[in-house]
Amino acid sequence: DEARQYAQEYVDGEEGGDQEADVDEDTQIEQMLRRTTKAAEDRAEAAMREAREIRLRYLRDAMEKRFLAKGFVVLAWGDAGWVRFFSKTAASKPDDFRGLKFFTWGNEPEQQTIMKDLGYFPVPLETADILPAIQTGMVTVVPSTPYFALATQVFSSAPHMLELNWAPIVGAIVLSRKAFESMPPEAQTALRQSGEQIGPIVRARARAEVDEAVTAMVKRGLVVTKPSAQDLKQWESLAEQLYPRIRGKLVPSELFDEVLAHVKAFRSQRR
Repeated sequence: DEARQYAQEYVDGEEGGDQEADVDEDTQIEQMLRRTTKAAEDRAEAAMREAREIRLRYLRDAMEKRFLAKGFVVLAWGDAGWVRFFSKTAASKPDDFRGLKFFTWGNEPEQQTIMKDLGYFPVPLETADILPAIQTGMVTVVPSTPYFALATQVFSSAPHMLELNWAPIVGAIVLSRKAFESMPPEAQTALRQSGEQIGPIVRARARAEVDEAVTAMVKRGLVVTKPSAQDLKQWESLAEQLYPRIRGKLVPSELFDEVLAHVKAFRSQRR
């Protein structure tokens, strides 16, 4: 409804009088809605591409050295898509979620403190408690990837999904350094080459599974809420408020500063 209202205002505005006579108002509105939806989809894909490019172009070597220091060799990088918000009631803006009860990981007190400072209500639980908690109302919002929400049936009790890509779930295929170094050099090379080949396949399949999961849930009653341009600006503002709270607490200061510098450089190159 909000998108349709925006489209109506657009049609009635400065461009309304310039439309061709054979294009009626409803057609103009539908065309505007399609452009708005396509812009949101393009923005989501651009965000994932940006995260991937920064990780591979700037951070890969540093991250793999950190893994190696902990005794693991990284063979491939992948992701499981973006975390979105599944809730019992429809919500599109950050303020809509204040007062709702968020599932949070029980072993992350820093995250819980940050959420409380920003006016949100975290409920620390373990993974096995998510479904009964959302069913009973102990929590009313579950941040989750669509695939997880479908597999666990969380969406059946939280039938509203905000189509906002909040955070990517990134992972890696690793092997212990001890096992890797016990292999002959030719086997190490073959394994690394296989990892390079499988990474893009895993990422592509994971994203396809996200789309398939959303489609399956919509058929079973999921209601997808698309944030407006104004809503997205509020979410971006909230993300910026999180930076000083995350830095040095959830993410080491040195690594946070490095990532942020690469993000700014990457975006400036695209302008």
